[in-house]
Amino acid sequence: MAEQKMLKFVTVGKAMPKKREADARRQDFNEIYAEYATEKAAEQASRCSQCGVPYCQSHCPLHNNIPDWLRMTAEGRLKEAYEISQLTNTFPEICGRICPQDRLCEGNCVIEQSGHGTVTIGSVEKYITDTAWEQGWVQPIKPAQERTESVGIIGAGPGGLAAADRLRREGVQVTVYDRYDRAGGLLTYGIPGFKLEKDIVMRRNKQLEDGGVTFKLNCNVGDDIQFEDIRAAHDAVIIATGVYKTRDLQGPGAGATGIERAIDYLTASNRISFGDDVAEYNSGQLNAAGKKVVVIGGGDTAMDCVRTAIRQGATSVKCLYRRDRANMPGSQREVQNAEEEGVEFVWLAAPKGFAGDPVTGVMVQKMRLGQPDASGRQSPEVIEGADYVEEADLVIKALGFEPEALPTLWDQPDLEVTRWGTVKADFQTHETNLPGVYAVGDIQRGASLVVWAIRDGREAADDILNKIVTSAGIAAE
Repeated sequence: MAEQKMLKFVTVGKAMPKKREADARRQDFNEIYAEYATEKAAEQASRCSQCGVPYCQSHCPLHNNIPDWLRMTAEGRLKEAYEISQLTNTFPEICGRICPQDRLCEGNCVIEQSGHGTVTIGSVEKYITDTAWEQGWVQPIKPAQERTESVGIIGAGPGGLAAADRLRREGVQVTVYDRYDRAGGLLTYGIPGFKLEKDIVMRRNKQLEDGGVTFKLNCNVGDDIQFEDIRAAHDAVIIATGVYKTRDLQGPGAGATGIERAIDYLTASNRISFGDDVAEYNSGQLNAAGKKVVVIGGGDTAMDCVRTAIRQGATSVKCLYRRDRANMPGSQREVQNAEEEGVEFVWLAAPKGFAGDPVTGVMVQKMRLGQPDASGRQSPEVIEGADYVEEADLVIKALGFEPEALPTLWDQPDLEVTRWGTVKADFQTHETNLPGVYAVGDIQRGASLVVWAIRDGREAADDILNKIVTSAGIAAE
């Protein structure tokens, strides 16, 4: 009788890939987790209970067929595991690195609920696709037939690139317009190398370029090219700009020198890792070396900022968040990594104002949690008379992002937006009120996860393909 390869969660404990020691990883921007060895990946995959109703799959925005590729990995059938993985996910090796699995697939794993420790889904996903690249299983995009239809995509982030990949595989001509000098959006310039090394992103960009996607970089829509011209040049347009407008801080001294936006700070750091010359970094403006740093916010962007500041050589790094640990939106795994590296979290603390110009401190109000708000989370309330000043030479605002006013910036007053400023679009087809114009990712749903942007991009591409097929009078496959 053949050996049972699965359901080993009772006899095999959960084991994450080895994590580099905090003292070592503070010194560089390399990823902190090692790769699984082949035997270890198979062993950890074998812990899957192969549920009849796989909650890991239903709680993944892409509905990845997780149980099947875990079984293939446990059985040593890695090429098949990769093929199943990439059927639903355009960038599995990226999601394996940066998805908050503790809130998605792994957080809903049945054996986690039963007290056995979750299957390490993200680490196995990363291992499968990294192996696929090493073995040459990731093939260049080669459409069976070229089509004459073309699609313009504004924004080279995960949503736009996922759509580009899907469209090119069907032979559609694709041009991607992006304001930056490298494609990838926040994958390239937002997320630090210790979570996502940049050669991983550049490798995907090259695959798309080699597969026939045209990139027009350093191209700011509204300045270098007009939206109407893009629309006229293509059969369909996908808006995938993301959200880059920083939520601002109020209070006395909020305009002082030394208070910086998270996106500027992270972009400068990532440019340095590419070997770029960044004047604001060289001058010290966007460099934490030798400074007391305070980051305001509790999401994943705040975690990226505090951990970057540690690596740049800050003398102290504190994160102020107005709720407590249990109510913070960021990944708990990231909080733990940050604490190991020397970040101090100041819970139930909110900025009231700022001292000095250049800034010398944050005026902090101590908070307590009161009644739940509309979202069900407890609302922070000020504790009167408990204010104090937190010393700081560099303050980084990581309070989240809002959409830019695209109808104004692009001179498109007819483009419908929601009351939050996001582009109004159908949540299945992603088509806007302008015929042939789509919106995907954060610009449609507000600041969200990379995995949701990938899903949106794939869905919009599918709707475009369906309409192309219909208009051509050809039955869909």
